[in-house]
Amino acid sequence: MPDLLKQRVEACFQSAERYFSCTFKRPEVSFKLRGQKAGVAHICENRLRFNQVLYEENRQHFLLHTVAHEVAHLVSYQVYGKKIRAHGPEWQAVMQQVYQLPATRCHNYAVQRSAKIHYLYRCQCPAREPFALSAQRHARINKGMQYLCKSCRGTLTYTQATVQR
Repeated sequence: MPDLLKQRVEACFQSAERYFSCTFKRPEVSFKLRGQKAGVAHICENRLRFNQVLYEENRQHFLLHTVAHEVAHLVSYQVYGKKIRAHGPEWQAVMQQVYQLPATRCHNYAVQRSAKIHYLYRCQCPAREPFALSAQRHARINKGMQYLCKSCRGTLTYTQATVQR
């Protein structure tokens, strides 16, 4: 974990502590996030995950905006409770009043879209095209879950993987 990111997380918490006159428990922070999301706050686990690729490609903006965005989730839930909306007025107030940053919901970083692998499955229906299942569903099947065809109620069986661009 880069020191700059850790320092920014700490600075965001210190700003919130000064503003709200209270202390906040520091979260576990990791770069265990891939895909299109720049960051994710897990409020129940007090954990922040960041996307290392997007961090490295957009370092300055990422440190200023994305880190504050995710820390603001943890702060707003700790201050206002867990029934607030993720990007509701309480979170927006933390972003605007505590961090003096715009309360934007999404980043606009360029994201490299990788080819998606679909796993083809068949049922017992004779003329039916194969079902293209996601990697997540394929993994669930490998762990013992079963998916059924809505027409014939037969269990789907794996045939092959395909790449979609």
